Amino acid sequence: MKITILTLFPNMFSGFISESIIKRAIERKLVTIEIVNIRDFSEYNNQQVDDTPYGGGAGMVLMMDPLVKALKSVKTEDSITVLLTPTGVTWKQSLAQEYAKKSHIILICGHYEGVDERILNYVDAEISIGDFILTGGEIPAMAIADSLIRLIDGVIKKESSEEETFSHDLFDYPTYTKPAVYDGYAVPDVLLSGNHEKIRLWREEMARKKTEERRPDLLNKEG
Repeated sequence: MKITILTLFPNMFSGFISESIIKRAIERKLVTIEIVNIRDFSEYNNQQVDDTPYGGGAGMVLMMDPLVKALKSVKTEDSITVLLTPTGVTWKQSLAQEYAKKSHIILICGHYEGVDERILNYVDAEISIGDFILTGGEIPAMAIADSLIRLIDGVIKKESSEEETFSHDLFDYPTYTKPAVYDGYAVPDVLLSGNHEKIRLWREEMARKKTEERRPDLLNKEG
């Protein structure tokens, strides 16, 4: 898989691509991450990429020309182009699983007061990571890229991915490690029993209970 990110702030991604699971996936050539600076496609000497909105109003709007040129420089017939915007469809695990099957995903990071609305003629989807406002699309791009890369074969163990929260519209079950008792708090006896069937059933019960307590809407969705 190749993930291309169009951004005004490429340095924000330096840590993202050089640490932990993402770094290892890149080194093992399981994923390619391409960071493209939209400013490089500005025709202005000062690399201006924004201007005032028609009709007046606060803030600046990201202009079409540098953004479209940046997009065309990386887009191919196999590309899926996504605009990251608070008005988009909310990103969920089911969407991550769908997009993880694509060979090339382009993520456009919005900024300033927004992006010229005509960009919608050049994208395939609009996606949001939640009902809140961020300074730009860089953090959403990292979140989406991370969720996709985890689903690529070989990045993490398949069984780990299958048991994670939201993989089956359920939260993950509680987990514990050594010591068996810490500051008076003990690990549940069933996990120390060695009975794998009892442990499996307990984990299923706890996952459903936690989901019911904290996100009952997921259980209603599951039916």
